[in-house]
Amino acid sequence: MSDYYNAFEMSPVPAPGPDAVAPEPFRGIYGMPAFVTIPTADLAASADFWVRGLGFFELFGVPGTLVHLRRWAFQDVLLVAAESVPGQPPAMSYSFAGVLDQIEPLAEACRALRPGSVEGPRDTPWNTRDVEVITPENARVVFTAAKPYDPASEAARNLAAMGITAPEDGHGDNEKHARHH
Repeated sequence: MSDYYNAFEMSPVPAPGPDAVAPEPFRGIYGMPAFVTIPTADLAASADFWVRGLGFFELFGVPGTLVHLRRWAFQDVLLVAAESVPGQPPAMSYSFAGVLDQIEPLAEACRALRPGSVEGPRDTPWNTRDVEVITPENARVVFTAAKPYDPASEAARNLAAMGITAPEDGHGDNEKHARHH
C-alpha cells in the first residue's frame, strides 16, 4: 500500500508524451515555495547565459545586486552579486523540468554559449532524459524532461518498485487526499 497519489494538477509541468507542450513563461508574482540563490561575480554575463542558454527570463532586478530569473511557475533563480564564485562545481545540483523537445535546443544553446559546459543528454532509470550544464557561476544545473510512460518498460518497473504507478484516469486526486490528510 502506498500513500502516493496523483497530484499533477498542482504542477506547471505537462503530462509526459510526444505531444507535451511547454507552458508559457510564468510572469505572476507569488510566494515562492522554494528557490535557488546563486552567487555570481558578473550579474550581466550570468543572466545572459541563463536567459539565452537555459531559457529563463528576467522577472526583475536590482542593479548591481540581484537578478530574479524565472522560467515556469516555481522555477525561480536568484543571481546575487558576489566577490567571487567557487572554483569547482559542487556535487549538489539544481534540477528544473521541461519537455522532451526542449532538450536538444537547450543543450545546443548552452554549448554555443559555453563550450564544454554540457553533459548529455542521458536517459535515467526513472524515465527522464537529462542534460547537465555547468553555468558561468560553476553551478551544476540539470534540465530534465519526462519521457512518455510505457507500462511495459524497465522505467515503469523501476517506478512501480518505488511505489509509483501510472494514474488510472489521467485526473488528479490531490484535492481528495488533501482533505483527508
